Amino acid sequence: MPSSFPSTAMASSSSSTSENPRISDHLALATAPISGRLAVTACAAMAFFYVAILYFPTLILRLPPPASLESFMIRRFACAVVSSAVSVISCLFLLGLGRLDDFPTILGVLGIRRDHLWQAAVFPILLTSLIYAGSFVSKSWKLVSRWKDEGRENSFCSVGIYGRRCKDWVCAYARNVMAWRNYVVAPITEELVFRACMIPLLLCGGFGTYSIVFLSPIFFSLAHLNHFLELYYQQKYSFMKAFLIVGLQLGYTVIFGWYTSFLFIRTGSLISPIVAHIFCNVMGLPVLSSPRTKGTATIAAAAGLVGFLYLLFPATNPDMYNQLRDGCRCWHRYCGWS
Repeated sequence: MPSSFPSTAMASSSSSTSENPRISDHLALATAPISGRLAVTACAAMAFFYVAILYFPTLILRLPPPASLESFMIRRFACAVVSSAVSVISCLFLLGLGRLDDFPTILGVLGIRRDHLWQAAVFPILLTSLIYAGSFVSKSWKLVSRWKDEGRENSFCSVGIYGRRCKDWVCAYARNVMAWRNYVVAPITEELVFRACMIPLLLCGGFGTYSIVFLSPIFFSLAHLNHFLELYYQQKYSFMKAFLIVGLQLGYTVIFGWYTSFLFIRTGSLISPIVAHIFCNVMGLPVLSSPRTKGTATIAAAAGLVGFLYLLFPATNPDMYNQLRDGCRCWHRYCGWS
């Protein structure tokens, strides 16, 4: 456990915990401060509110429709921030942590910590990048092909051209409201609500570790069902096309939610799922095959998947992200997860 956390041991378990910091799940369950039903209800309410508030300005406040995409997205950004703040306050209240004088503990519940920052950021990105080995091969192949097409005799000139293109690309993304949505607002607010707020409630509600890893992403997935209504009613997609698009998205969000929930519990840091979320949004769906690479991308994707599964537990060992693992609370399940 990080040194910034209070050293208070679990209720009625301080002596045994100090002797064996790797507490087991049943010890954490015995000190659960809230009921499992209340935890599930709170998580469902957070997921519903995260989506419902997006329609609050037009349906409840009766504000006029936004004049542009930028104003529409900025309005949604504000709604996401409000939803996140309400979820954080609700989580802390249910866990009995409403006092601001215990600020390190409050931040610790949410996985907001100052220690082991580079480990929490770098290791998850390196681990996640293995899934995209096929994508890296495909993108590299395209870059090499483009370089050959432009001619090697202009290689020095091409370096300058690519440099200007890169600068223009960065500037364009900095001004792109959708880039802010995909790479800043959505990763931070979604991980804060669906991981940092929900998982501590479920952990302290007495649920087992693997149950939370595999079942909690359901809330995250269901929060994307509003996309079906937008595709079907607003963009006039056919029912089957909207169903297939959203169905694929729901399946992907469930798998992604498994991974980020795993990262949050294993590391105890909110940075880990956030950087993984941003990285996946940047990369998109992994490339499994590409005709141009003559099977190289497929081999790379398979090797990357094997490497990912092999390193999943070693690369997320709690000892790499926490100096101490004693004095744990119910939301510190990594203390008993070697």
